[in-house]
Amino acid sequence: MRGGGAAAAGGLLLPRGALILLGICNAFSLDIKASSKVRAFVGEKVLLSCTFKSISPITESLTVDWTYRPLTGGHMETIFHYQSVAYPTTVGKFKDRISWVGNIAKGDASIAIQSPVMSDNGTFICSVKNPPDVYHNIPQTVLIVTERGLSFQLTSAVLLSILVFLPSIIVVILMLVRLGRKSGLLKEKKKSGCKKSSIEVSDESEHTDTCSGRLKAWCLNCVDTDEEEPY
Repeated sequence: MRGGGAAAAGGLLLPRGALILLGICNAFSLDIKASSKVRAFVGEKVLLSCTFKSISPITESLTVDWTYRPLTGGHMETIFHYQSVAYPTTVGKFKDRISWVGNIAKGDASIAIQSPVMSDNGTFICSVKNPPDVYHNIPQTVLIVTERGLSFQLTSAVLLSILVFLPSIIVVILMLVRLGRKSGLLKEKKKSGCKKSSIEVSDESEHTDTCSGRLKAWCLNCVDTDEEEPY
């Protein structure tokens, strides 16, 4: 009797252990990943990314559901359903604003929201079922929609100012550099210039070479007639 009881007890324990193992396998048979937080700007299209991996082959029975709950709380509402064909919601605040951008063959179940507004802020949940893989984690995405603030406007204004005034500043700097060099050359010419004595002039007049004559004329022009450099 005791042996029979043990056998019966053993018979009851084995199915429980098998169910536990089966539950663990199912828990990891379908893995879903989604961004925990997504930021968007009013009026600008936003992507809600969702990817999945299933150990079973993908069939036409695969379904994708996106649900939404406002930040202020309330009931979850289904805003998108997919099974071979996309079925975005036709009622409520997301009517005509949800589009399918996923690719089931690549494990992508992402959607996009057109013209988001601040009242769209809330929690979005992506759920994928690929029978027999129907158990999975439940990733949540918090959407935060804001208006482009003053910082962006200031950045744009600064960038525009740089583009307008930078060329003018460069031109002014180049002109100042050029004038500085020119002034330096004039000073060097004044320092290197010298008056010729009567003996040197008579000696140089004997040379009839054209280049020498030009050099002599250049030296005379460089001399400052008001001051004489000491020997």
